[in-house]
Amino acid sequence: MQRPTVAILGASGYAGVELSRLIALHPGVELAVAGSDRWASEPIASRIGLEHDLHYLAPARALEHAVACSAVFLATPAEISHDYVPQLVGKTKVIDLSGAFRLRDAAAYERHYGFVHRHPALLAEAVYGLPELGRARIAGASLIANPGCYATAIQLAIAPLAKLGLRWVVDAVSGVTGAGRKATEAMSFAEVANDVRAYRALRHQHAPEIEQGLGARVAFVPHLVPIARGILATCHAQLGDVGSAYAIYKDEPFIELGRDADDVSLHHVVGTNRCRIGWTVEGDDLVVTAAIDNLVKGAAGQAVQNLNLALGLPETMGLALRSFHP
Repeated sequence: MQRPTVAILGASGYAGVELSRLIALHPGVELAVAGSDRWASEPIASRIGLEHDLHYLAPARALEHAVACSAVFLATPAEISHDYVPQLVGKTKVIDLSGAFRLRDAAAYERHYGFVHRHPALLAEAVYGLPELGRARIAGASLIANPGCYATAIQLAIAPLAKLGLRWVVDAVSGVTGAGRKATEAMSFAEVANDVRAYRALRHQHAPEIEQGLGARVAFVPHLVPIARGILATCHAQLGDVGSAYAIYKDEPFIELGRDADDVSLHHVVGTNRCRIGWTVEGDDLVVTAAIDNLVKGAAGQAVQNLNLALGLPETMGLALRSFHP
């Protein structure tokens, strides 16, 4: 029996390379198209460190071939995904790793993503792809908006308590791969090494996504730390007892519960599709920590999880391997 075919557009970014490796090793699907402007015509094996006979195609040709595949991943910038999705929906299943279809309000895109959204009907059609909080809808979706990396960690940390109406303050740190592969002075070794800094405080593009998903107010401050990959989110609120709220995750294959807020670190999750969560209560003070790999559970691994659901494959298929690229 022929396996479903998959295309990856934007296969040369950090998330695109991670996704290419996962799909190349996936036992249930076949990687048929990999699009890249910078690596067009190069063999994919030279970039993903695995044997494969595929060559990268230039974006226009990759898009042309993608419509014949069972599913297409868009690991492209949001404004590119915004233009590609209307050309693909209705012909194949689409999993978009950008933010182009995460927000329901089209008017929010100019402020948070810097472009005018022209496809409000597709925003209404898109299903938000956070499996632990919306698995049933993902299974039948034709357009899946893969969540942002910060948004994944923070929503999974807070979701069991979201209905309590708490006011949350979240400080989160991320490695430099979260900024993408494009070279800039701000992301150079000399600028990042031996430094920690906050950025886009209270105005990060994942903030409206987080509040939309949780239905709760969240004051979010991200920080850049000099590591390659990983996100650790520390979420603060006032609540004397969480009770059994986190029991909702007891059967989730990709969520681990730590003993307390201290029992959560990047070493637990980097290279995996897992999210580790822990919490500590002292008086009325509550701290919940969550850690993920921004390139796996925060991007490529979660996209594969969504692919499996969309194609009716076992949700954990192709996600058992530990990955380290870069």
